[in-house]
Amino acid sequence: MKTEWKKLLLFVAVFLIAYYIPLKHPRIQGAILEAFYMLQDYAQKHVLFCLVPAFFIAGGISVFISQASVMRYFGAQANKILSYGVASISGTILAVCSCTVLPLFAGIYRRGAGIGPATAFLYSGPAINVLAIILTARILGWELGLARALGAIIFSIVIGLLMALFFRKEEAEKANAPMPEIEAEARPLWKTGLYFLSMVFILIFAAWGKPKESVGFWDAVYSVHWYLAGAFLIALILMLIAWFKKDEVKEWVSSTWTFAQMILPLLFGGVLVAGFLMGSPNSDTGLIPSRYIAYVVGGNSFFANFFSSVVGALMYFATLTEVPILQGLIGSGMGQGPALALLLAGPALSLPNMIVIRSIMGTKKTLVFIGLVVIMATFTGMLFGLIMGGV
Repeated sequence: MKTEWKKLLLFVAVFLIAYYIPLKHPRIQGAILEAFYMLQDYAQKHVLFCLVPAFFIAGGISVFISQASVMRYFGAQANKILSYGVASISGTILAVCSCTVLPLFAGIYRRGAGIGPATAFLYSGPAINVLAIILTARILGWELGLARALGAIIFSIVIGLLMALFFRKEEAEKANAPMPEIEAEARPLWKTGLYFLSMVFILIFAAWGKPKESVGFWDAVYSVHWYLAGAFLIALILMLIAWFKKDEVKEWVSSTWTFAQMILPLLFGGVLVAGFLMGSPNSDTGLIPSRYIAYVVGGNSFFANFFSSVVGALMYFATLTEVPILQGLIGSGMGQGPALALLLAGPALSLPNMIVIRSIMGTKKTLVFIGLVVIMATFTGMLFGLIMGGV
């Protein structure tokens, strides 16, 4: 019955928008056109050589990373340095959003993973990946890209350690429980590692952009980036032929297609919404005038950073959707500090994500996790804003 009520409300909302939207108003017309301009720009520059490799990496994660491997690194009895280290950098190969990471988190948590490593993984998975770093640095500037990468790694470790501290009684119980039997992997770890590493390098070099200003190393790599991407693609094909069964490859492709169906519609929708609401950077063609954006998230005040953290935590960002949205916001006057605050809180959390997390680890743990993300993002944004010369 609830589902039917939701459908009815959706129909009513769409009807009211279609009935009352003033399509003849120049601002509305400009915003609609700007939305499709941004979508076209995104499709031309970022989909084929950024998203497609990321989908294959995500598909490989779901097919070839076993629960046994997860327990080896995330279990309550695992080495803490190794456990938190692996959890904090897991996002560098995961191309998942705040909702896609939930099944993986539920699997490792319900099978006995410690609350600390599990929440470190929960945060890191959607908060940082190779593609996110590249796009953030390429589109929003290397300073934000570097700050996002370092911030996400540090956040995941600190949040995991604090969660383990706050709920240390439960951690003690898990540590005393018998370790489940870990089955042997289907193939040697070094083969699986090379398989994933080749895809990561394909993504990095295929997405390698030409710098606006001459930069020695970046220019040198750009001149040969297609050759490098091609070399790793050939290496990947040879690995698939030599080490993987036909059924495994089919399962990998199927999983990749599942990720594509899950993420692409949301990503394109996010780009359209960003273009419609904010317009392109350094323009004022979006629905929301840039002076309003500058008023709320401009500068580097506590309110601006806290507001960005809270809104980012509540909004749903499909993988990489935050980049075009921030591109529009920064062009409309958003400060560097609030931008980083949104980058650190937004991709890792969303309202649907919060609801599912609560069903997995309870209300108390969920509220603590959300609070840690928002508070840390707020003060980190303020610090970054000060470093970048914000006021």
